Amino acid sequence: MGAGHADAGTRMTEPLFDGHGRRINDLRVSVTDLCNLRCHYCMPAEGMQWLAKDQILSFEEITRVVRVMAGLGVTDVRLTGGEPLVRKGFPQLAGMLGQIDGIEDLSVTTNGLHLERDAAALVAAGIRRFNVSLDALQRERFLQVTRRDALHKVLAGLAALEAYPELTVKVNAVALRGVTEHEAVSFAEFAREHRFEVRFIEAMPLGAEQEWNREELLTGDEIRAIIHAAYPLEPVEREAHATARIYRFTDGGGEIGFINPITEPFCGDCNRIRITAEGKLRTCLFSHHETDLRAPLRDGATDAELQQVIRDAVWQKELKHRVGEPGFRSPLRTMSQIGG
Repeated sequence: MGAGHADAGTRMTEPLFDGHGRRINDLRVSVTDLCNLRCHYCMPAEGMQWLAKDQILSFEEITRVVRVMAGLGVTDVRLTGGEPLVRKGFPQLAGMLGQIDGIEDLSVTTNGLHLERDAAALVAAGIRRFNVSLDALQRERFLQVTRRDALHKVLAGLAALEAYPELTVKVNAVALRGVTEHEAVSFAEFAREHRFEVRFIEAMPLGAEQEWNREELLTGDEIRAIIHAAYPLEPVEREAHATARIYRFTDGGGEIGFINPITEPFCGDCNRIRITAEGKLRTCLFSHHETDLRAPLRDGATDAELQQVIRDAVWQKELKHRVGEPGFRSPLRTMSQIGG
């Protein structure tokens, strides 16, 4: 379908800007809403109402959207879910996207359960950066958070990635009070031993229960203090558009990152947009509106028409997420439905 509708609009045109003057070049694409974990901050134990197969964008539709986005100056694409590796043939999709002119950085966010199986195929397809979600290194705590006894599978997946020294591998841990305080030093030692960049992410109000209490927030500063007491840290200058505040161990033993969307928002230079598994364009994790790309894709829109739909939506991108401000409302979707 994509080839049949390609037109001059796929060539690089004017870059994509929002109404606040931010240039948008980073796209997160959710390839499925399915997940093989049930993390309590993300979805209920029984799972969600999953999308029907025909509601989800096909590989060809995803490839076409990304090609159109590349024509608008998008250079970075991250594939997410749900859990992207549960989608049948996922390495094939990565290979299709890796062939698109203008895409300079193709990466994936995964919970790691299928990484041991798929690492070689994904590297061959062109994936060079992996973000692996891992909230605990202790088996019982991992089970407590994810409701699955699968820590060994994630660790095996990370071990598989270590066979490729050219890769950038980041390990993401959601900061959970009552869990992360006990895991922080172990994660620091894990980063020092394996040279992965471990990153702690402040928990956001995107859970299944739609409840969030600021008083229960475990902040990045708290975690950093715990680690610093055991292994002294020093800051690294923040790069533009970076979500993480990076600290290096003063003895040269690696780096730790802190993504603090609540206490240190990075909205000011946000360059990201998202597409959900069923083709909805979201301009912020906390958006209360979405723009449908699936309908024009399937109704025969030209690439130029798709680009205009995207431009109009991105121009309305929110200035900031407003978490913690008076009147803030959580989005109706959970993280697994939006895409990480």
